[in-house]
Amino acid sequence: MATQEDDEDDMEINPAKMLFPADETHGNGPLPVAMLTQDTLTSSSSETEQHYIPSIESTLVIRQLPSQGLSFKLWPAATTLVTLLDQFCSHPSNSPLASSLSNGCQLNILELGSGTGLVGMAAAAILGAKVTVTDLPHVLTNLQFNVDANAGLISLRGGSVHVASLRWGEAEANDVAVVGREFDVILASDVVYHDHLFDPLLVTLRLFLNSGEPEPKKKKMNFVMAHLRRWKKDSVFFKKAKKLFDVETIHADLPCNGARVGVVVYRMTGKAKSSKSSSQCS
Repeated sequence: MATQEDDEDDMEINPAKMLFPADETHGNGPLPVAMLTQDTLTSSSSETEQHYIPSIESTLVIRQLPSQGLSFKLWPAATTLVTLLDQFCSHPSNSPLASSLSNGCQLNILELGSGTGLVGMAAAAILGAKVTVTDLPHVLTNLQFNVDANAGLISLRGGSVHVASLRWGEAEANDVAVVGREFDVILASDVVYHDHLFDPLLVTLRLFLNSGEPEPKKKKMNFVMAHLRRWKKDSVFFKKAKKLFDVETIHADLPCNGARVGVVVYRMTGKAKSSKSSSQCS
């Protein structure tokens, strides 16, 4: 299936510096965990947002720390995914998430690159799911803060959220072993931005999606990713992903705020085992 990524290779994209602050190194990026003092976490640089979820008539609260970098701020694709989760709760049969989330029992969900944790917490509260939210070690302090702030609501809704470190790539495969692989669905939003992370992300996804044949009567694990395209180079990730996984576009927002593209939501599953697919993945 053709995607928006294929059709817009020639479009003009705004410069990266107009969209994101630096987030990679101390000095231009986040402070190390040891330097995230209580004063830093409660300073005027923090921003608190409330997100009302109509389907459960409840509000989730998150703390952002924009001065600390990308991972401490909420991005558009996350709100799109939360909206789709909310709509699934109200009208499951008409939802683009129906085939990924309908399994008749409590879902076990993994979120990659959770950032503020809004998507994972929303999934836990809306679906009553067991959710593991993950990110790099320096992000976990604020992520845990947000999970704790919403723990009462999540528990009341029958869900739970666990915070864990999950770094991407072959060298970090042990993180996957610690987190486990027994998930029904993987969620992520705005995780495709730095091109040097394309391959590590794909390696990690292969560890989950191509880890073996599903058990009888058990659905294949899905990866549902919301993405707002910002650079032409993003298409490189999707071209590589299509060699490894079955990739389907399941939803697209209309552009807003003067943008030329809107958030697009993809579903990826491991390719069926065959000699042909094996040669493509090698």
